[in-house]
Amino acid sequence: MKTGILGGGQLARMLALAGVPLGARFSFVDPSENACAGDVGRLIVGEWDERDTLMKLADCDHITCEFENVPARALEILADAGKPVRPAANAFAAAQDRLVEKRMFESLDIAVAPFAPVSGRAELLDALDRVGWPAVLKTRRMGYDGKGQYVLYSPEDLEPAWAELGGNDLILERLIDFDFECSITAVRSNDGQVRCYPLSRTIHEGGILRLAASPAGIPGSVQKRAEEFAQRLLAHLDYVGCLTLELFADGDSLLANEFAPRVHNSAHWTIEGAVCSQFENHVRAVCDLPLGSTDLRQPSILFNWIGRLPAASRMLETKNLHWHDYNKQARPGRKVGHATLVADSWPALQRAADDIRPLLPDPLDRLVGELTTL
Repeated sequence: MKTGILGGGQLARMLALAGVPLGARFSFVDPSENACAGDVGRLIVGEWDERDTLMKLADCDHITCEFENVPARALEILADAGKPVRPAANAFAAAQDRLVEKRMFESLDIAVAPFAPVSGRAELLDALDRVGWPAVLKTRRMGYDGKGQYVLYSPEDLEPAWAELGGNDLILERLIDFDFECSITAVRSNDGQVRCYPLSRTIHEGGILRLAASPAGIPGSVQKRAEEFAQRLLAHLDYVGCLTLELFADGDSLLANEFAPRVHNSAHWTIEGAVCSQFENHVRAVCDLPLGSTDLRQPSILFNWIGRLPAASRMLETKNLHWHDYNKQARPGRKVGHATLVADSWPALQRAADDIRPLLPDPLDRLVGELTTL
């Protein structure tokens, strides 16, 4: 099976590592000659809108993407050449525009925070009257990991927010007071079969995911509600592959934040913690292979390495800790690797995580306390 992936970052790399044992061989298209997926397959360096570059995937049987902001033109070029992209372009169109995304959620009876579009300063004031304070002003496109957004707590925040974000198409969303954040990752096959992973409890700082854990004491009623949301979204998009829906939890209530039409950082723990990882299941779905089990194998905590890798030597002495180096150059705010700690039970995992806190870089040593006291 020859599989093409648009994007050559760590997600593409992990897709290939999961797919090679299934007999798949991978080609990646990426503008960077240093894309880390090049270690595990054929790297095609070129711009997204270059037909000659994209046509180098013509020998691939299946094509997928590792990130949601693939330019529409790239998908059109491949579609015109008769190459199906899974998931299809409609999923990317919805994920690339926060206003389109929120309206889609509403149409599917997936609860969201109050929101309003903003195209000018006068409209921002009207939107605040409707949405209320505090609120988050976001760019409709291209924001990720906390980028492209500004929290408005009072009228004094309006000028700096507009100075930073004005000139873009924007959306204003009510800032939610929630109990915790979580995400549901699900996979759908070409014939409509759906399987959902246990919810990931997620902890962010500075808009970047730092920790994810499962099962993390999340009630079954919340899991059921999240699965219902995910299944509606997958069916509506006629989706093929893995998808993650990010959520705010308040008691038994859930509000959708956004979705990603790809494998997702919050479910990296599934490599060791689930029977079949999100990466393997995405490859299975895209390549028309039977889906694998999404059952939990062991309770798991994911630690994200941001900016640079911590010293590995002492941490690798930790029983049941699994290390993932993405082979990326260190840079502030960049995801350069992760580790997953597993144990036979959630209490045992909490104790193990507490034991390694002195080895964790800031802010992980502090944030782990939120999980070990649940």
